[in-house]
Amino acid sequence: MWRRYVDIWALLPLLLLSGTDGARLAGAAQRPAVLPPQLIVPAAGSYHLPVIQQGPRGTVLDSDGRDRPLERYTTGRVTLLNFMYTYCSDPSACPALFSTLHGLRERLLNTPAMARQVQFASVSFDPLNDTPEAMRLYGGALGSAGQPLRWHFLTSRSVEKLQPILDDLGQSTSVQLDAQGKPTRLYYHQVKLFLLDRQGRVREIYSPAFLQPELIYRDIQTLLLEADAGR
Repeated sequence: MWRRYVDIWALLPLLLLSGTDGARLAGAAQRPAVLPPQLIVPAAGSYHLPVIQQGPRGTVLDSDGRDRPLERYTTGRVTLLNFMYTYCSDPSACPALFSTLHGLRERLLNTPAMARQVQFASVSFDPLNDTPEAMRLYGGALGSAGQPLRWHFLTSRSVEKLQPILDDLGQSTSVQLDAQGKPTRLYYHQVKLFLLDRQGRVREIYSPAFLQPELIYRDIQTLLLEADAGR
C-alpha cells in the first residue's frame, strides 16, 4: 500500500514511539501531536490493484444456521470481508469498522446499479456466543435479502472450523484470559478489512489507518471498471 503515502517519513515518529515505555510516552504526550500521513486518493481506474492472494475457503453458517461454503459470499460480486464479534466494545475496533462499512453501504445504495455488484460479509470470531440467531439479530434490516447490496452476517460451527479461514488470511486473534487463566468473552484481534474481486481473490487489505471511506469506494470502483473492461 505504499502507493497511498504522501510522505513515508511522516511515519517515523510513530514507529519510534511504538516501543517506548510509559515514562517516554508521557514525555511524548507533552510534544505536539504527530498527524497521520495523508493519503492519496487517485481517480478510480487510474491505477491497478494487484492480486495479493487467492480468497479463503471453508464452511460457514448463514443466519438461518445452514452450512454454506464461504466462497458463496466472496465471489460473484466485489466483496468487503471482515471478521468481528457482536459484543466488541472497543471503539477503535469492530464499532469503527462497522461504522465505515455502514457509511460505504449508504453511499453505494445511492447508485443501485453499482450496489448490486457489491456485497459485504461479516464473519464472527466467536461461534460459541455469536450463534446464527445472534448474527441475524445483530445485522437486523442490514442483512435483508431484498437489499440491492447484500450484507451477510455469518458465523461457524466451531473455532476449529473457523481457524483455517483466519490462518489463510493472516487474521490473528486470541481470547483474553481472566485472573484464573480461564477464557473470557473478550477477544484480542487485528482490525482488517479485505477487498475481494468477483473471482474471490484478495486485492487489498485495509488496516485501521486505511479505513478511509473515499479510498475504499474508489478501490471498489476500480475493480468494477476492471471487470467491465475484461468483458
